[in-house]
Amino acid sequence: MHADALQVPEFWLPALARFAPDHPLRRLLARADRLADGPRGYLGGLAGHFDVGVPLLPAAALVREHLAGDAGDAAWLCADPAWVQPDLTGARLLACGRMDLTADEARELAEAVRPVFEEAGMRLEPTTPDRWHLRLPHGLEPPPFAAPEQALGEDLSQHLPPGADGRRWRVLFNEVQVLLHQHPLNAGRAGRGEPPVNSLWLWGAGRLPAQVRTPLASAVGDDLLLAALAARAGVPCRARTAEAVAVAGAGSLVDLQDLPVDVIERDCWPVLQAQARRQAVRLAFASGERWLYRPWHRWRVWRGYAR
Repeated sequence: MHADALQVPEFWLPALARFAPDHPLRRLLARADRLADGPRGYLGGLAGHFDVGVPLLPAAALVREHLAGDAGDAAWLCADPAWVQPDLTGARLLACGRMDLTADEARELAEAVRPVFEEAGMRLEPTTPDRWHLRLPHGLEPPPFAAPEQALGEDLSQHLPPGADGRRWRVLFNEVQVLLHQHPLNAGRAGRGEPPVNSLWLWGAGRLPAQVRTPLASAVGDDLLLAALAARAGVPCRARTAEAVAVAGAGSLVDLQDLPVDVIERDCWPVLQAQARRQAVRLAFASGERWLYRPWHRWRVWRGYAR
């Protein structure tokens, strides 16, 4: 974790490449001090601020405990509703965990696939309409699964567990996909112009950590895993409102990395500018780049745009 995390607020932003070359943020970066690169990606960024005692964040157990309070000492997997699109070379994951299911739709779809998991000794729990979890039987250690951010838009064959050890999981994945593809609820979704829920994406395996440590004083964001980690570490996590972003102080992590760049420019850029005029801020990008900007850096007018 970053030792300087307690000194300034950090604004966690999407990948730098998503910001146009003439975006005003790049002028601010040109005047700032470049820091060593930090972690990349969603899970990497969270792991850079929260120490759970194991190399991979057990996202399923953390979120399940945060929402339902019954993670216990069992091993859990996220089994999030997903949309998989076949193409000429295979199939691609186009959406995961944000399918806008109603509670009734989630219940109906879960009932259709629950027997498949029960035969494998697992218990399927739709914790929320868009966040489902698998409770694994004692002694079953799943292989590493790719997080949604790693698999989105890519050929699924690159991200399913390989080899003989992964075969049972590939078979399970295919059985679930067939059942959901055939489910009549998806015909209704298609008629309303909504994407089908024709798969479940498994990821985030692990057990609830005994302790979560962080140097952060607080967090601002709407992500469930961020909220779960903050709660486990005993630090407050406020919803991402303009007011919360505007008052973020030393030791705060402000999570903006999941927002479209145009939304950041419209809703967050004025607040971020005001913060940078008032205090030093760190700007961290999901692609790993980091800068430290101090209020007096505005006088570095000879600098142009960061590339």
